[in-house]
Amino acid sequence: MSVTVRVPAKVNVQLAVGAARPDGFHDLANVFLAVSLYDEITATPAADGLRVTCEGPDADQVPLDRTNLAARAAEALAARYGRAPDVHLHIAKDIPVAGGMAGGSADGAGALLACDALWGTGASREELLEICAELGSDVPFSLVGGAALGTGRGERLAELEVGADFHWVFALAARGLSTPAVFREFDRLGEGLDIPEPAADQAVLDALAKGDAAALAVAVTNDLQPAALSLFPELSDTLAAGRAAGALAAIVSGSGPTTAFLATDAGSASDIAGVLRASGTCRDVRTASGAVPGATVLD
Repeated sequence: MSVTVRVPAKVNVQLAVGAARPDGFHDLANVFLAVSLYDEITATPAADGLRVTCEGPDADQVPLDRTNLAARAAEALAARYGRAPDVHLHIAKDIPVAGGMAGGSADGAGALLACDALWGTGASREELLEICAELGSDVPFSLVGGAALGTGRGERLAELEVGADFHWVFALAARGLSTPAVFREFDRLGEGLDIPEPAADQAVLDALAKGDAAALAVAVTNDLQPAALSLFPELSDTLAAGRAAGALAAIVSGSGPTTAFLATDAGSASDIAGVLRASGTCRDVRTASGAVPGATVLD
């Protein structure tokens, strides 16, 4: 017997970041949108402890030890229910690695749901979300999907209404960016400045609820974008190429380095992807739409 769970990537249509807290974290107002790029995590019983394997694009960059969020999720669930974490977790990777699209968090949420189903623990949604929050700031949203406002470190979620599909193009960079490094650069750039408390922009929430891509394009923001561009200046060329191709909005996705381009419709997304692919400013291009559901058991 095995259980396979599919989990989507995310794009941040607003990422407002507060000043560093005493614990080193930052308060956020994080508007998540789940999009149709997926990892699949398969949990299979194992007699020899916990094992993680991975296949797919950039699989060689995925850690296979206990630092992997999928492994940590299995261990956390097993500890809560007093059992050994004897499971083989196989990750079929399609979400960009170290790309600011919550691929690692998706794997953590997917492994948690897969192990819950495999072991028959019967954990409530609240218990699963509690474990997700312990694993990382983006992990709860990977479980929930759709659209949501994340506050605190991003782990406290309020689900949001979405009035229509939004179409996106994602340009994958030649190398990754470390999320902690981007936050450190955010802190460096903000030294001596008065950084306001993060708050959701009502214009973003209204545009999502109405399904209005043009209005969303005007409202999207990412407070980590200057830090990501400081560490990876070449991303400016990718953003410019996408704008020139007709994107309604161009933004760094989360902590980067993936760049996200909002399109009018699927046809426009395809056209923008073609121009970006030929621009020489990125290593690959993907199209997706959202909002889509969060972690889902396939079998």
